[in-house]
Amino acid sequence: MLTDKAVRAAGAKDKAYKLTDSRGLYLHISGKGHKSWRYKYRFEKKERLLTLGTYPEVSLAEAREKRDEAKKILREGRDPRHAVKRGRLVGEEGAPKSFETVAREWHGLQLGRWKPVHANDVITSLERDIFPDLGSMRLADIDKPLLLAVLRKVENRGAIETARRLKQRVAAVYRYANAEGAKLENPATEINDALKPLPPAKRYPALLSVEAILELMGDIDRAGASPVNRLAARVLALTAQRPGMVRFMEWDDIIGIDWASPQADSSDALWTVPAEKIKQELHLRSDEAFSHPIPLSRQAVEALRAVRWLTGRSPFVFPGARSGLKPISENAIGYLYNREGYKGRHVPHGWRSSFSTIMNEQAERELGNDVRLLADRMIIDLMLAHTPKGMSASELRYNRAAYMARRRELAQRWADMIMEGAIPPEEIVDSPGRKRR
Repeated sequence: MLTDKAVRAAGAKDKAYKLTDSRGLYLHISGKGHKSWRYKYRFEKKERLLTLGTYPEVSLAEAREKRDEAKKILREGRDPRHAVKRGRLVGEEGAPKSFETVAREWHGLQLGRWKPVHANDVITSLERDIFPDLGSMRLADIDKPLLLAVLRKVENRGAIETARRLKQRVAAVYRYANAEGAKLENPATEINDALKPLPPAKRYPALLSVEAILELMGDIDRAGASPVNRLAARVLALTAQRPGMVRFMEWDDIIGIDWASPQADSSDALWTVPAEKIKQELHLRSDEAFSHPIPLSRQAVEALRAVRWLTGRSPFVFPGARSGLKPISENAIGYLYNREGYKGRHVPHGWRSSFSTIMNEQAERELGNDVRLLADRMIIDLMLAHTPKGMSASELRYNRAAYMARRRELAQRWADMIMEGAIPPEEIVDSPGRKRR
């Protein structure tokens, strides 16, 4: 058997040679003096050779350990060379990694499909709330009670929704680790019942009767505010979309209108919110994004024709007062409502509740128990870019442009109800000395 002294003393000779240790292990010395540990064995009746490392990086004792590990693999009926190759590709089995190391690997893998703001939110939340307590621990050492203790610290500062999101992110880290072959129990599963319940969803103040809406529309039409802001408020009410979508509406998003001919047929007018703008508004990841087609009523087309006289040179339908290259401010319509006395009664986002409540109530009165009532409820959800109950995300993508004829009918009915007696949009933009943008 070899000794450490003999290994150190072995030098180069004219030809390569070897110094035998025991049980198939030997030290190979090249003609230039390079030393490497090798293990000779038989597998499937053939002689094989496995290199275990170089000396002095791998000592004699370590080489013997590696040989013994290889012999154990042989006893299991496997070729040690394959095990070594697998270790090089996926890492040594049993090599412990900290939760933070694995979490950062998982996070890095998602960057290509996440928006930067979302990616930053994810890693920041882990750095703030998870890594200080669990980051240095092995994944196998984190169990449900330990994770719950950390999440409850987050809950105790009032961040109940954040605790739930953190639980989901920890669960995703474990799914990633298990996909890599870790075979770990996921401590973030089946713990919802031990977390504080989510607070009720935020409800936006909204007018829920046609009479109150007609009064609001009249007040906004006559308000002493920019005609661009007033017409933006009108289009928001007519389409019942999210305020951010209306703010970022661009002329290129609209089809089916002959701008040069006011008398041309616009019955097919359509505003399509691109997938990227949907993501921007809802903070969606790329794999959940979808475009959203919105049929435009006659009154919406009239409002757009009127505002185009003011803003047609801007890419935005409703640009800000300071620059035609930026949309109106996030609070422009909300401030307009507040100045007219609707603070706490109706907000820009409230049009979605107004539309859904009034149109669903009207459908129920007209259709009763008719199966068409279910169809109209689904269509109303589609018009609001909601996912109807029972419809999968893939079905939503497939059906987002479906039922367009009925969607147009409902959009026009809504417009006729809330625009009764409204000031023509041309009067809103007709101010002396106003210059076209």
